[in-house]
Amino acid sequence: MALTGAARVWVWATAVVTGLASTGLILLAVLGDLDTAGQAASVAGAVVGFAALLVAVIALFRTSGGGGGGSEGRRVRAGRRAIAVGGNITGSALGKNSKVTGPPTTPGPSVPPRGGDDVRARADGIAAGGAVTDSALGEGSER
Repeated sequence: MALTGAARVWVWATAVVTGLASTGLILLAVLGDLDTAGQAASVAGAVVGFAALLVAVIALFRTSGGGGGGSEGRRVRAGRRAIAVGGNITGSALGKNSKVTGPPTTPGPSVPPRGGDDVRARADGIAAGGAVTDSALGEGSER
C-alpha cells in the first residue's frame, strides 16, 4: 500500500530524528566519555521503547475498530467532496443535487462484501464496496 502524504512526512521525520540521535550518540562516545554515552543510550532506548509501545497500541485499536457491514478490517475512506459506501447500494441517489424520483426499489439478493477490501473514493469520486442496484450516482442524477 502506498504511503499517504501525512504518513510519508512521519516516515521521513522519524528517519531524520533517528539519524541525528545515532550520530549524537556516536559523537558522545568518541568525543566524550563512555559512561556518559552509555547512560544517554539507555535513556534514549527507554524513550524509544515507550514510543514503540504507544504506536503498537494505537495500531491495535485502529485495525480492530468497527469496519462496518460485518467486514473485518475494511476501511471506508472518502476524499474531499467524495462519497464512499462500504456495502451494497439499492434504490439510492448519491451525489450533490441527486434525487430518487421513482417508487421504492425492493432490495435483491444481498451480495456479501469481500472481506478486508478497502473502499476509497478520491476527491470528487464515488466508490461502493458492494453491489450497486437501481441507483443514481453522481451530481444531479435521478433514479
